[in-house]
Amino acid sequence: MDELIKYGPALAEGFLVNLELSLICGVLSLIFGTILVAMRVSPVPVLRAAGSTFVNVIRNTPLTLLLAFSALGLSDTLGLAFSDDPTTNAFWLVVLGLSAYTSTFVCEALRSGINTVPMGQAEAARAIGLTFSQTLRMIILPQAFRAVIAPLGSVIIAMVKNTTVAQAAGLLLDVAFVMYETFDTTGVSIPIFIGVVIAFMVVTLPIGWFTGWLAKRLAVVR
Repeated sequence: MDELIKYGPALAEGFLVNLELSLICGVLSLIFGTILVAMRVSPVPVLRAAGSTFVNVIRNTPLTLLLAFSALGLSDTLGLAFSDDPTTNAFWLVVLGLSAYTSTFVCEALRSGINTVPMGQAEAARAIGLTFSQTLRMIILPQAFRAVIAPLGSVIIAMVKNTTVAQAAGLLLDVAFVMYETFDTTGVSIPIFIGVVIAFMVVTLPIGWFTGWLAKRLAVVR
């Protein structure tokens, strides 16, 4: 317990980095995931192929390898840089890798939601002259989102926990890295470990409860 009190401020600061990553990546993942699912159900073959290839490649690549590629491949080899500050650059490389990874799961969740929408609704929309994008935006996606609120909640929870591997892209500020540093100094501390676990549960449990409640509240009646 003494170790938790002593290193508490540093752990809290690291946890705030994880929360910041979660918030930014969560928003970007929902945006990119929606774009990807639009590509995957598009009537244009090239867009369908591009969306399918991206999702299958990224979704089946281990996250740590994807983040390492962001740091070593995109940044060190190709020269991609978001900032001259190494820490800031590493932060946004994590955002890039984690958002790309999570967006593929958002895409697949939304695609399963689209499959729950009766085909007749899309046919009726086309019959009254709506374009594919109008049908998707005004009829299909609103129902798809409502149908997969709970699965999307699970994706977001997984993403929050995945922020703990941010050091794979060179970000040495997150709570997992700080925890490892304290273990190197003090030895493995059960109170510190439990404290970090509880901190994540304080974030993830309400997300699960809220999305479960919202899913029941907004369920589409067929």
